[in-house]
Amino acid sequence: MWKYLLKRIAILMITLWVVITLSFFLMQVMPGTPFNNPKLTDEMIALMDQQYGLDKPVWQQYIQYLGKVLQGDFGTSYQSVSQPVSMLIGQRLSVSIHLGIQALVLGVGAGLLVGAVSARNKNNWIDSVLSILSTLGISVPAFIIGLLLLDYLGFKWGLLPLSGWGTFGQTILPTLALGIPVFAQVTRFFRSEMIETMNSDYIQLARAKGMTGRQITRNHALRNSLIPVLTLVGPLAANVLTGSALIEQIFSIPGIGQQFVTSIPTKDYPVIMGTTIVYAMMLMVAILITDIITSLVDPRVRLK
Repeated sequence: MWKYLLKRIAILMITLWVVITLSFFLMQVMPGTPFNNPKLTDEMIALMDQQYGLDKPVWQQYIQYLGKVLQGDFGTSYQSVSQPVSMLIGQRLSVSIHLGIQALVLGVGAGLLVGAVSARNKNNWIDSVLSILSTLGISVPAFIIGLLLLDYLGFKWGLLPLSGWGTFGQTILPTLALGIPVFAQVTRFFRSEMIETMNSDYIQLARAKGMTGRQITRNHALRNSLIPVLTLVGPLAANVLTGSALIEQIFSIPGIGQQFVTSIPTKDYPVIMGTTIVYAMMLMVAILITDIITSLVDPRVRLK
């Protein structure tokens, strides 16, 4: 167990180093400069380059940045004067985590319920309707779903708040926008797992022993079909994280996703790199936790 954990942590650290390196050098090759204010003279730009260390060779900037990251320092924002990037991210991180967890719980919970109903009604009209809905949920991007929800439930019908963060009502639309694709994927996956489980030999044996369909579903099919769903949590968390950036921007949510989107046109490189690193760390932690939970729940899985 500990040997496996140490191995996975080592792999995650190497992956994180690759993410840091790629994000740093991608920022170096991006066209333009963060100091593009027409009022700035060449002398002023030179002074700002010196202040932020941009006048040094690229390899020296990289070594310096890598050393700061290891200490939890992502540098200083170019646009927010004298504001450390770690502080800017810390102020918004809890909002993004709250939104992501809420969407993940909603999507997984609803997907398990609907997937079970779809499997129990295989090949009838209920299954057909639910399959169409889940296919639409997978096909339509989260930001399109968000815009549709905003237009109908917000503008036209006035049922829910349009934007902002602070009340439960303001979290409903963005949670639905992020949760619907998760719901659709879990529904389709859990349906196929349930159908495969219901056709297995031990289920046929349970039927031969006289167990009712409800007993078989509750005592055997549901539990054994749930285990493979755990492997989806990591990729689903990645989908929620990548989709949250645009959703936060659409609904004016003060999370790190909104900060990431607004920092791109202003070429605030430290904020872009810092947010990318935080996203990568959150994703890797989610995948590691998923692997551990899967090994604990399924005795057939052994951490080697």
